[in-house]
Amino acid sequence: MTDLRFGVVGLGARSRIAQYAHRPGEGSAVVALADPSAPQRDAALELYPEATAYADHTDLLDQKLDGVFLTTPDDLHEDPAIDFLQAGVNVFVEKPLAITTAGCDRVLQAAYDSGSRLYVGHNMRHMPVVLTMRKLIQDGAIGDVKAIWCRHFVGHGGDFYFKDWHADRSRTTGLLLQKGAHDIDVMHWLAGGYTTRVNAMGALTLYGGITDRQDRSGQRFKDFVSSDNWPPLEQKGLAPVMDVEDISMANLRLDNGVFLTYEQCHYTPDYWRNYTVIGTHGRLENFGDGPGGVVKVWNSKRSGYREDADQVVEIEGDTENHGGADPHLVAEFVNFVRDGGATLTSPVAARAAVAAGYAATQSLRADGVPQDVPPLDPALVSYFDNGQAR
Repeated sequence: MTDLRFGVVGLGARSRIAQYAHRPGEGSAVVALADPSAPQRDAALELYPEATAYADHTDLLDQKLDGVFLTTPDDLHEDPAIDFLQAGVNVFVEKPLAITTAGCDRVLQAAYDSGSRLYVGHNMRHMPVVLTMRKLIQDGAIGDVKAIWCRHFVGHGGDFYFKDWHADRSRTTGLLLQKGAHDIDVMHWLAGGYTTRVNAMGALTLYGGITDRQDRSGQRFKDFVSSDNWPPLEQKGLAPVMDVEDISMANLRLDNGVFLTYEQCHYTPDYWRNYTVIGTHGRLENFGDGPGGVVKVWNSKRSGYREDADQVVEIEGDTENHGGADPHLVAEFVNFVRDGGATLTSPVAARAAVAAGYAATQSLRADGVPQDVPPLDPALVSYFDNGQAR
């Protein structure tokens, strides 16, 4: 088997997922790298010593690559993705697809026009907790889904999202989109529909009062993240530009009549997601979102509160790499580049998650005024739903 040739653009913390595609002599290899930071390039070359490294992604356009992993900051997804697609290079874009709905539509149109394959890194579709809930729903454990509630406790929010570019709305839109795109995509997938209308509220309620700021543009993620940074009000060295919300909540109506509620807080002591899915014949809920956690189902009778659920399913997977999802995500992309076909992830769904998060952020900043989500061109929906094959 001839090795597929992959590039990696953006060599920050998330770029490490490309290691799962580096199997020289076994089907695929990372052969080219790009990042404007020389230290980042040097660190990546230790992982891929046979690769060539460049400061600009445009230097990779003529490297005869089969695919590229685009793991840049969020505001640098849209234009590089279009550049590679138009150059005939298949593209893995780390989620979110872009930071605006219009930006997503530009990327989808470029993939449609070029015929190059587009894959979006929504790794939660490969997480055991999500797959467990989806199977229970598909097996009819709670009847037809009518509502989903998600509470996201972002225990490391101060470190992960308020010390670098994530805190700047010009680079993310906001955390309802940047962080919420994962959860919105999961809820859409479990509910079998996409958001059409949304309203939201939220604010910068805690970190905005901390005056200790620091420019960390020369640092790497590992340089400022620590589990010892507690309590939240004692955080130091937050981002100079910090204008995204640290608490938010949104209500979403889907095209199939299902209702969603999403709540996100970036200064909780714990870090996990809790989903409650309510159907016509019961409900299910996860307690923990990784190995050691469980999904419980109540569907046999009416009662008051009871811990003894009618069904308890243990969540399997690994403790690392998002429950073991990342290797499966990359393997799916590599197979998609080589053979095409169906994938668990979906560019249309990725656009829907961004569009919902974008509209929710607009609503939030308009004091809760409801916003409608613009529909996607039906020709694009048909193309991507058909596996990007004409």
